[in-house]
Amino acid sequence: MSTLRFALFGNVYQQHKSAATRQIIDCLLNHDAQILIEEEYYDFLCCSQLIDLKKAETFTEGNFDADFAISMGGDGTLLKTASQVRDKQIPIIGVNMGRLGFLADVDANAIEETIGALYRDDYSVEDRALIHVETDGEPIDGYAYALNDVAILKRDSASMISIRTTINGEFLTTYQADGLIISTPTGSTAYSLSNGGPIIVPRTGVLAMTAVAPHSLNIRPIVLPDTAQIELTVSSRSHTFLVAIDGRSEKLPEGTTLRLSRASYMVKVVKRSGTRYFSTLREKMMWGADSREE
Repeated sequence: MSTLRFALFGNVYQQHKSAATRQIIDCLLNHDAQILIEEEYYDFLCCSQLIDLKKAETFTEGNFDADFAISMGGDGTLLKTASQVRDKQIPIIGVNMGRLGFLADVDANAIEETIGALYRDDYSVEDRALIHVETDGEPIDGYAYALNDVAILKRDSASMISIRTTINGEFLTTYQADGLIISTPTGSTAYSLSNGGPIIVPRTGVLAMTAVAPHSLNIRPIVLPDTAQIELTVSSRSHTFLVAIDGRSEKLPEGTTLRLSRASYMVKVVKRSGTRYFSTLREKMMWGADSREE
């Protein structure tokens, strides 16, 4: 097999994870892989972790090309990786150095086995849909695509906001709430779930809309086909509101209309052979676990 190129991403505030990072880099070097590292993370590894990276290249702002991207952290790090990979169609391997890890589901102790499987072509790739966000005013600052969710939220301690919602041009309702979450199946086990939204099996071709602390108790989550065109117009007593795209938030003026639709491309996530979604779900959610048992 020809030499494979791996782009590495991580966060710069987990100094106690250096042993696992060294293991991953050593494993790649043992396979004679070409290693590219995002510049800020490279500086962190060299200066704070004292890891020898003489054989690695660096890149900035998504200016790279690779056969695979490796996200070293938790699900949040994988979301950051996806925002750099964008439409490059580079499969992402999520190494879990965090806690829950629905997306980043490769245990750090299994990295050698996982890298070996890549060279044996013993893996699968799942396509995950994204939500594209557009506005009728100033464009979103930064990457306007969400792998997990888009949240429309009130600011700080401000009063609840009003979110006029239409689906494919047809009026649905005006949400009076602290916010509204529009989630992909990938993000259904994240912020949406904590607000009572449904768990959606990946690649089912739907979106979920879940209100955050709605004023009316009869408001319930709604599941829509991901071909839907969602339009949201927000009113607020503070005259501003927040839009959070995979947790990256920015302030927008009230009256702004947001248009949400499925992105024209997908993010590719590597899955090891034998990985099963429902087994992962059962394990992460601790379904069937008895807290009385030691």
